[in-house]
Amino acid sequence: MNTKFKATVIRKAIKVSCRMHWLGKTAKHIDVRHSHIDTAHGSIPLRIYQPPGEGPFPVVVYYHGGGWVIGDLGVYDPMCRDLCNRSDCIVVAVDYRLAPEHPFPAAPEDCLAALKWTYEHIELYGGLPNAIVVAGDSAGGNLAAVTALQARECLPNVVKGQVLIYPVTDHYEPGTPSYLENANGPVLTRKLMIWFWDTYLKNSSVLEFGQTRHPRATPLARNDLDNLPPTLLITAGRDPLRDDGANYAMRLEQFDNTVQYSLYADSCHGFVGLQGPKADHIEATEEISTWLGVLFSA
Repeated sequence: MNTKFKATVIRKAIKVSCRMHWLGKTAKHIDVRHSHIDTAHGSIPLRIYQPPGEGPFPVVVYYHGGGWVIGDLGVYDPMCRDLCNRSDCIVVAVDYRLAPEHPFPAAPEDCLAALKWTYEHIELYGGLPNAIVVAGDSAGGNLAAVTALQARECLPNVVKGQVLIYPVTDHYEPGTPSYLENANGPVLTRKLMIWFWDTYLKNSSVLEFGQTRHPRATPLARNDLDNLPPTLLITAGRDPLRDDGANYAMRLEQFDNTVQYSLYADSCHGFVGLQGPKADHIEATEEISTWLGVLFSA
C-alpha cells in the first residue's frame, strides 16, 4: 500500500470512528465561525468556536493530532466544541497542511501563521489578544510546543501558556520504554508511530539525508528550552508517547519553566477528544479548563 493511499484510508476511518464516539453528545450550542489565512503556500482554513456570553474571552489556538498525516477540522469539531464549552475560552482550530502531500516543515509554518493571525484578528471575534494559549494533542502537541518555541523569538510575549496532550517530542529512535511497553497499542502502535514520523520527514526541503532531528520537529532535543510560558502537560499510561511527554516535562522544569504534569495511568492514546466524552476525557478537559482559569486570572 503506497503512502498516499494508506493516508487516505486512515483519514476516512478516523472520521467515521470519531463521529460514532461523539454521536448525540456534541455541544451544538457553541457558535462556530469559519475563516482562513492566505499564505504563499495557499489557504489555511480555521474554525473559531465562541462560548456563550458577552466576552471578551481568553483564546486557545488548537492544533489537532494525527501524526502530521491525518486529522482535520471535522474530526476535531466535537473536541473543540467541548473544550470551548468547558473552558469558556474561544478556540481557534487550525487546519494545517498534512504529509505526505506537504512534508515537514509545512505544518509548523502553518501553525505559526495561525498564531500570528489569531493575535492580529481575534478581537474581531470577541477574543483577548493578550490572553492566548497554544494547545494540541499528539502531533498537535508537538506543533503547539514547537509554535511556542518559534513564537518566543518572532512573537515575544504573545503565548501565555501551552497545553500539551500526550505530545510527540522526539524521533522514535533511540526509543523509550513506553514505545516498547505499548508497542501494540491500544489505539496507537509503535509501528504506526514510526510510519507517521517517516511520512512526515520524507522529502523535507530542510533536512539532510538521514537527518531525524530538527529544532522545529523534535523539541526534546533542543538545548534552549528556557523562558517558555507555563505548561500543562498530560500523558496517558497506555501510550507509546507517554515518555515523550514525561521527558519533555522534566526538560522544561530543568530550564526553570513552570510545569503541571498529569499522568492518566489507565488511559490510552486519544482518550482526550477522539473517543467521545468518557470519564477520563471529562476529567482531563476539566483539568485543562481549571488550569486555564487559574492562568488567565493571575
